[in-house]
Amino acid sequence: MALANSPLPMSDLEWSTRIDLAAAYQLTDLYGWTDLAGTHISARIPGTNEFLLNPFGLFFEEITASSLIKVDCEGNLLSESDYPINPAGFIIHSALHMGSPTAHCVMHTHTRSGNAVAMQADGLLPLTQKALILEPFLRYHDYEGIALNEGERERLVTDMGQDGRVMILRNHGLLTIGESVAEAFTWMYRIENACSYQVDGLGGGQKLHYPNEKVQEQTRQQGWNVLGPNGFSRAGFEWPALIRKLERERGTSYKS
Repeated sequence: MALANSPLPMSDLEWSTRIDLAAAYQLTDLYGWTDLAGTHISARIPGTNEFLLNPFGLFFEEITASSLIKVDCEGNLLSESDYPINPAGFIIHSALHMGSPTAHCVMHTHTRSGNAVAMQADGLLPLTQKALILEPFLRYHDYEGIALNEGERERLVTDMGQDGRVMILRNHGLLTIGESVAEAFTWMYRIENACSYQVDGLGGGQKLHYPNEKVQEQTRQQGWNVLGPNGFSRAGFEWPALIRKLERERGTSYKS
């Protein structure tokens, strides 16, 4: 059954997924995490192995629910568009979607702070609360060049593992996965902030203070408890507030 306000014939689930994904693109632009037409956020249409991805050539601020492109797990286009998809984006995203039945949304960015930490040999350092609470969910993947090699898919899935939700793509950027668009977006918000704090701290020219090992381990465990599925700050719970913010700043055109 198609929603009454959908401009295209599709199921309610597809249209609601399109609205959430378009909102995530607009919010990514609002927070300044874009890279011209590069990077990607993808979402699985519930109950299917069909995915929504951005048209390659549109800026994130231009993306609406109806402009998203639908593809299958092989990258075949299932909807009409004047634009192609980014083949590198599809390699990365399809690997993680197909590697986990709960990876319903995959988000990838090339931000300044994310890339700064991605090029640092020690990665995310245990210097801040934000970094420590993310550590139980954080994974790393070594750089293999532009992601055009299908053989990289298996390594991406292996490196993310069962409990990974946040990944630093070394020398490349950041990546998050979630059971919903809301989860993937808020994981990205947290890792982006953790990277920004680290870059600012390292650039301050002062000796840095590390919490002692006991406090570090305690905070990691707290992160697991707080940000996990039943935690009071579980990933994604701020989504309704983020939508209200988007609509105050940009209106509701993303729903078109």
